[in-house]
Amino acid sequence: MKPSLQLKLSQHLTLTPQLQQSIRLLQLSTLELNQELERFLQDNPLLEREEDNEEAPAQAATPTAETPPTPEVPEFDASSPPSSEGGADDFDDVHPDMPEVPDVGAEPAREAMDEPEWVDEGSYSGSGGNADGEDNDFPQVASGGPSLREHLMWQLNIANLPQRDKQLSAIIVDSLDDDGYFKQDLAELAEMLPAEMEADADDLQIALRHVQQLEPAGVGARTLAECLQLQLEAMPEDLPCRAEALVVVKSHLDALASRDYARLKKLLRCEDDLLREVQRLITSLNPRPGLSFSKEEARYVVADVIVRKIKGAWVASLNPDAMPKLRINRMYADILSRNRDSSFQQLSGQLQEAKWLIKNVQQRFDTILRVSQCIVDRQRHFFEHGEVAMRPLVLREIAEILGLHESTVSRVTTQKFMLTPRGIFELKYFFGSHVSTETGGACSATAIRALIKQLVGEEDSRRPLSDSQISEILGKQGIVVARRTIAKYRESLQILPVNLRKTL
Repeated sequence: MKPSLQLKLSQHLTLTPQLQQSIRLLQLSTLELNQELERFLQDNPLLEREEDNEEAPAQAATPTAETPPTPEVPEFDASSPPSSEGGADDFDDVHPDMPEVPDVGAEPAREAMDEPEWVDEGSYSGSGGNADGEDNDFPQVASGGPSLREHLMWQLNIANLPQRDKQLSAIIVDSLDDDGYFKQDLAELAEMLPAEMEADADDLQIALRHVQQLEPAGVGARTLAECLQLQLEAMPEDLPCRAEALVVVKSHLDALASRDYARLKKLLRCEDDLLREVQRLITSLNPRPGLSFSKEEARYVVADVIVRKIKGAWVASLNPDAMPKLRINRMYADILSRNRDSSFQQLSGQLQEAKWLIKNVQQRFDTILRVSQCIVDRQRHFFEHGEVAMRPLVLREIAEILGLHESTVSRVTTQKFMLTPRGIFELKYFFGSHVSTETGGACSATAIRALIKQLVGEEDSRRPLSDSQISEILGKQGIVVARRTIAKYRESLQILPVNLRKTL
C-alpha cells in the first residue's frame, strides 16, 4: 500500500470552558450560586462585589437649589422586565405581602478610560451584595432553647433523689431518642454498664420510672400507648372521660386507630357523645413529647422571580435580593491597560475569567426570566383561579417556544423559586402530567389533586367519600380518572383512606 494524504471536513460540538461554566451556573440554586461566587471572589483579584454604600459620602452632601439631588442609578440590573411606561399607579391586584420591585433606570454614562471595552463587559449589578463592615464577618445565630437532655438533666439535678438513682436516670436520659422515647432493652443496657456500678435491669427499671415522672409528660415511654398513658395519668383524676380514655389507650388503641367505633362503644358501654369526648381527649395528647426540644435549623427559600399583575397582565421580574452585584476591579484593570508585557500574563487570564463569569451570571438570570415569563403566560389561569385551573405543561413545550434545549429548561426549573400572590413555588411545580377528558381535552394532574382535596374538604365526615365515589364525581365533570389514580393522588396529598376519615 502506498501512503497517501486525504483532506476531510467534519463538524463536531466542543464544550468550551466558558460554556461549561455557563451550564454549571445555570443548574445551581441561589444558595449554591452565592457559594460558587464567593470561591471566585477569593481566587480572582480582578473580580469584586459592587457595594451599595461606596458612593454614600458623595450622596450625603446637602443639596442646594443650584444642584438638585439626583437619584442613584445602578450600573446594570438584569432584573428589569420588558419596559412598560408608567409609575406606581399602573400596578393593580398586588399582593400586600410581596416586596416592592424597585424601578430601574438607564445605564449612566461612564468616564473615558484607557480601555473602555473591559469596562462595558466588566460589571454585573443586582441587589444582594454584602456591605463592608465587621458586623458581617460573623454569622448572626439565634440562640435556641435547651435541648431535651438539658431540660431533663436540670430536673434530675434539683430532684430529691439519691445520687445513685440520679446517675442511673442520667443514663436513661442519654438513651432517649429525639422524640423522647426509650427504645433500648433494659437488660442489654445493664450489661453495657461498668461493673463497679453494680446495676441490673431492675435498677434501671426504677430509674426509668423516675425519668417518666419528669416534664414533658410522656417522656421515657417505650411505646405509643405508654406515652399516651403517662400523659393521661399526669392529668387530674376528676377530669371528664379520663378513666375511659385510659382504658382505650391501655387495651383498645388499635380499635381507635382503625375508627372501629361500634366495637369501642360495645367495650366501653357508652354512647356516641361520650365516645366522641374520649376521642377528642386522646387526640389532644402529644405522641412525640420530645419533638418540641429538637433544634432543627430553619431553611429559608429566596425567590428568584417575582410575579405581579401589571395593567391586567401577569409579569415576571427577577428578584433583586437574589441577584449578586459583580464588577471588574478597576485598579487592576488600569494596571493591565498600561502594561502589556509577559509578566502580567496571569493577571490577564484572570481578567478574562472574570469577564466570563460576569457574562455567564447575567445570562443565567436572563434565561431564568425568559423561562419564568413563558411559564406565567402558559399558566395565567392558575394565577387567576388557583390550582383547579392549572393546565398540563411539559418541559418540551417551553423549550420549543423559547428555542432552548429541553435539558436547559430542566436545569432552569430545578431549585429555582417563584414568588406569586398565591405563595412561593418551585418552577417545576407548574409542570405535570395530564389526564384526558371526555371532550378530547386534557386536565392537569395538579388540578385533579386540587379537585380531590376540595371534594374531601366538603364531604360529610360521617359518610366520607371513597376513591370510587370520587372517581364517579370527577367522571360526571368530564374527567375520566381510574380509582387507582385517585388513590395515588390522595396519598400524595397525605389524605387518609375513607375508613380513617370517618368520625362520629
